[in-house]
Amino acid sequence: MKNLVKTLLATHPNIGFSIARLTLGLVIFPHGAQKLLGLFGGYGYTATMESFTTQMSLPSIIAFSIIMIEFFGSISLILGFFSRFWALSLTGMFMGIIYTTQLEHGFFMNWFGNQAGEGYEYSLLIIGLAITILVNGSGKWSIDNLISKKQ
Repeated sequence: MKNLVKTLLATHPNIGFSIARLTLGLVIFPHGAQKLLGLFGGYGYTATMESFTTQMSLPSIIAFSIIMIEFFGSISLILGFFSRFWALSLTGMFMGIIYTTQLEHGFFMNWFGNQAGEGYEYSLLIIGLAITILVNGSGKWSIDNLISKKQ
């Protein structure tokens, strides 16, 4: 267990990886805040759970996980705390999004409102940033880096 925690906290002290992590966290945070708290025009936890489980037919554990990953994962990424774990979680989540809702609509996002849904280009960008963090860690400006230095 101790080795797993060390591996999750290990990071390359590079500012570029911190920028990737901060970008990912800042982009995902409003989505999580919409789903959990109803901020930024969102519907909040209860309505989001209802939508995910009733309209989208997702199991409640998946719906709950999406909300938690987007909200707490984004905050953890912004802080640089267990970033590899959250990056892996986001990668899996967005692969699921591509497979279940975006693949049928092609590559491009629905910029002009002329498609039935969104393509997967945004999701690929999220996955790319997440994999960068998964491989390299949180970067120089992170809680993970501070903890790793003390061990």
